[in-house]
Amino acid sequence: MKEEHVKINTEFIKLEALLKFAGVVGTGGEAKLAIQNGEVKVNGEPCAMRGKKLRPGDRAELDGQVLVVE
Repeated sequence: MKEEHVKINTEFIKLEALLKFAGVVGTGGEAKLAIQNGEVKVNGEPCAMRGKKLRPGDRAELDGQVLVVE
């Protein structure tokens, strides 16, 4: 499992934007499908909300890659 720390300069980042920004998915459409299909976990729980707001300390996981928001 690969872990990557993603630093943001705002209060939060939406889940879909995080996946694109970190390069885990290539497009917003790919992110949307992965989220809708239940492939994404946020803080260890499946998440189906594209607009889920992630703040520093939150973790998102897709295909064995973990993104930690800082």
